Amino acid sequence: MLRRIDKNPGAAPGVEYEEINQLSGESGQVVITCIDYCAGEVAIQNVENLEDFLQRHRPDWSVVRWINVAGLSDMRIIHALATKYNLHPLAIEDVLHLSQRPKIEPYGGEGSEMQARLFIVVHTLQLKGESLSREQISIFLGHNTVLTIQETPSNVWDPILQRIKARGSRLRNNDASFLVYSLLDVNIDRCFPILEHFGDRAEELEVLILEDSQNSKINDIHQLKRDLLLMRRELWPMREVVSTLQREPHECVSEITRVYLRDLYDHVIQIIEIIETYREMASDLTETYMSSVSNRMNEIMKVLTMIGTIFIPLTFLAGVYGMNFRHFPEIEQKWAYPAFWSICVVIAGIMFVLFRRRKWL
Repeated sequence: MLRRIDKNPGAAPGVEYEEINQLSGESGQVVITCIDYCAGEVAIQNVENLEDFLQRHRPDWSVVRWINVAGLSDMRIIHALATKYNLHPLAIEDVLHLSQRPKIEPYGGEGSEMQARLFIVVHTLQLKGESLSREQISIFLGHNTVLTIQETPSNVWDPILQRIKARGSRLRNNDASFLVYSLLDVNIDRCFPILEHFGDRAEELEVLILEDSQNSKINDIHQLKRDLLLMRRELWPMREVVSTLQREPHECVSEITRVYLRDLYDHVIQIIEIIETYREMASDLTETYMSSVSNRMNEIMKVLTMIGTIFIPLTFLAGVYGMNFRHFPEIEQKWAYPAFWSICVVIAGIMFVLFRRRKWL
């Protein structure tokens, strides 16, 4: 995690450019990739020297420039990009402090010293083993430039790179706002396989609970509920983000992109509905588990009660003939001991048959 600048209550919000270098991040690799493209050409390069790269102009043929920064361990990179593209201090603060909810903020534009930009915060979700993890991604959209900043290097943008490399793709024939739509779309579509996994997991847990109610299953149910709650918390604000992009006009968002955003909004709503359905299933699993445990306990208590009931008359007979009276007429008979056991076996057998006929056992 990043070390936050110490500020007293009431201090100025945001992170100014000179404050960026006062922050430090965890050690790790930072990968900077620049993609320039138009309908006819594509150029992809890994940026080794950022200062030298920022001093050079983009190719004349480039219609869209996309710069992706994967990693937040080097504050010099953030400082250089913030200075080059005149990023707003409030947006810089949101980039560096990784506890933001998905949101969209417009900065600059007509009547402002800053160029018009849209700042978007999204979270990408991925499964690590059986648990769900999230990573914050910050997106800056300008007229012809898109800047994305990830927490750590990952392959989340591989489908977008493949589409950019494909000649004649719709992505290469549109503007920067269509690239942002595509980035949001691939991030949302990653949720469908995760939900499919959770659906299969819920069905598997239901079968296991009905077959054998073990105590360890309750931990799996609670883990499933926590993961679904995390997905709901991350996806619910995305509905507002996409809706704002779709409804509120902005000079950096084209009309073609706004048309496609309607489809993205439908995907978000669909995912939220699936999440709510699976959350209900997870709650039902808890109730099913508790009912299964209760039924199992009832069965055990019923068997123990039946066994105790069978032994009550036998205990009575044993108690009677175990008393210390001196005169028991049948005690002196040779047949007394076998007769006692015969009577006990007959009584136990009759009660067992009676319980079985009434389906108590």
